[in-house]
Amino acid sequence: MAASVDPLVVGRVIGDVVDMFVPTVNMSVYFGSKHVTNGCDIKPSMAINPPKITVSGQPGELYTLVMTDPDAPSPSEPSMREWVHWIVADIPGGTSPVRGKEILAYVGPRPPVGIHRYILVLFQQKGPMGLVEQPSSRAHFNTRFFAAQLDLGLPVSTVYFNSQKEPANRRR
Repeated sequence: MAASVDPLVVGRVIGDVVDMFVPTVNMSVYFGSKHVTNGCDIKPSMAINPPKITVSGQPGELYTLVMTDPDAPSPSEPSMREWVHWIVADIPGGTSPVRGKEILAYVGPRPPVGIHRYILVLFQQKGPMGLVEQPSSRAHFNTRFFAAQLDLGLPVSTVYFNSQKEPANRRR
């Protein structure tokens, strides 16, 4: 059973990043041993490397994963919305992004100020992608526009986490 979209509505992921959709695929996301659930906190130092992700679905199906930050540079003034952190296409069902084709290399969270949302959106492809151009900039990316350009339709799964800048000095 795929997850409910309710936390995505509460967290304004539906609205700010994607339109209302019905989850049909399970996507499990881990940073180390930490399971990512909607709205959980992940420290930037835990997310330096890409998360371990498993996508359900059938081996004959292909998926595209997009990770963005809609709160760049700050949640109160997201003038760079969305900042794209990672794009992987041609992920076979039942596997992970490691088996896909990386379009844009992973960059971990680096929120300069405030609590930022980091959204992982999974789309089911209609067939192999072929050549996909990298976005010209990581800033001002638009998940909806990207999905429309590649005829991906609505997401099949989405999860998000929160992250904020860590104190440089932890001694108090």
